[in-house]
Amino acid sequence: MGSLTIRKLDDDLKKKLRVRAANHGVSMEEEARRLLHRGLDETAAQKPKPSVESILAFGKRPDLLFDLKKISDDMWDESFD
Repeated sequence: MGSLTIRKLDDDLKKKLRVRAANHGVSMEEEARRLLHRGLDETAAQKPKPSVESILAFGKRPDLLFDLKKISDDMWDESFD
């Protein structure tokens, strides 16, 4: 299991962590671990999951026809100007 050292931690933040840990009856280290774990879990849960409609939209034909060769040729012509 890894370890982490946090330097230059704001004194006010450290005090809040100490009080919060005391309120929960755990060490500051355990409280920081819990906060990190919960914060990272919430971040993962906030990622929107694609809907079936959005997935199926990838396979949908484009509304307008386009000439991919012309687009590619135009890009090459611009790069040599």
